[in-house]
Amino acid sequence: MTTIDTTALDGLRTALRGTVTTAADADYDESRSLYNAMIDRRPAAVARCADVADVRTTLAFAQDAGLELAVRGGGHSGPGLCLVEGGLTLDLSPMRSVRVDPEARTAQVGGGAQLGDLDHATHTFGLGVPAGIMSTTGVGGLTLGGGHGYLTRAYGLTIDSLVSADVVLADGTFVTASATDHPDLFWALRGGGGNFGVVTSFTYRLHPVDTVGVGVTVWPVERTAEVLRWYREFLPASADDLYGFFALLTIPPAPPFPEEIHGRKMCGVVWCGTGDLAADGRLGEALSAVEEPAPPAFHFTGPMPYPALQSMFDGLIPKGLQWYWRGDFFDAVSDAAVEVHEKYGRTLPTGLSTMHLYPVDGAAHRVPADATPWAYRDALWSGVIAGIDPDPANAEAIRRWCVDYWTELHPHSMGGAYVNFLGEAEDAGRVRSTYRTTYERLAAVKRAYDPENFFRANQNIAPATA
Repeated sequence: MTTIDTTALDGLRTALRGTVTTAADADYDESRSLYNAMIDRRPAAVARCADVADVRTTLAFAQDAGLELAVRGGGHSGPGLCLVEGGLTLDLSPMRSVRVDPEARTAQVGGGAQLGDLDHATHTFGLGVPAGIMSTTGVGGLTLGGGHGYLTRAYGLTIDSLVSADVVLADGTFVTASATDHPDLFWALRGGGGNFGVVTSFTYRLHPVDTVGVGVTVWPVERTAEVLRWYREFLPASADDLYGFFALLTIPPAPPFPEEIHGRKMCGVVWCGTGDLAADGRLGEALSAVEEPAPPAFHFTGPMPYPALQSMFDGLIPKGLQWYWRGDFFDAVSDAAVEVHEKYGRTLPTGLSTMHLYPVDGAAHRVPADATPWAYRDALWSGVIAGIDPDPANAEAIRRWCVDYWTELHPHSMGGAYVNFLGEAEDAGRVRSTYRTTYERLAAVKRAYDPENFFRANQNIAPATA
């Protein structure tokens, strides 16, 4: 545990409008808690920043004290990269404001906001941003990694809607990065992770979205091969306003699922229809093909406000569970991959453990490959395998299932993964494979904006050598 000079720490407390918490404070354990309870690190201090001035002061303090810095937005980082043992966590969670300009169709969003904050503010104007599937996800981490969600086929990745970002750099300089100002930095922020500075606000272009058509279809896990072979053909051939992510899951004991399938292992698809498909009848017509692979054990469609869909899984997987995940991109679901999915779907180790295949085609494919660091514009799916359970005693079981599953599936992938689905132990080669040919340009931008690699508590991109 790093000891910080008491006088210096008192000076930081006095200088901030936010709060500073250390192990001596009663709320220390809460201040260092993350969405993933498998991560247990003890930073020397957590500085909760109320504004840009607090961010600049905290950065200067960390450098003067020789502390390694981690930046925390929503705290959803699977490998817990927002905490450093003995370091300083710069916590943006107080900065959750959202300002919507309905005429310009833009929203300026604080760096500590969660998707629920963004959805709440934009929904009243019938607008939204393609971002995630849970309202508790942090806007910052999701965006800096690229971001995908229910609206991706219709409107692209989250970064495709980013207009500008306010950033505090390692030397304390405050800049606004956009297509015209600091364009190299703006390019790097759209998928390069937290390597380049502390983003204190994001400005997004908004898209029409209000009530969406929602569907849930599940089949017995024994039907996985038939269903997945159907899904891999059906969805990419569908119009962009139909989205559906494929999942392996255990049915939770809750509505809307009937009691007779509670606790059963299943495969399924969660659907979202926008545009004309937002009407219940139109979505139902589009999904009439769900009978083709096999009769579903349960099938439901209906209209739902978009924020309600975004928060639909919040209660099922709250903060404080044990998590272990790994991911990959896929441009196809081969027959060999289908066999792997079927095998591990039958052996889901706990009731919450799952695998998801998220579509990243449609509008996301219409952005040039070099326009952003997201190097897999040719991918059809972003996959994640997640071992999840509330009991720490099951941590090794869910980790082993996830690793074994990923090890067998990875040879059928494109080689890289969505950076937000990389795990704690990913090495530099794995990070490089995630960025493909954009890595060298990212390293050059890193050298220009963070030559000392001060921001390294992330899936790190080392500064290019001169």
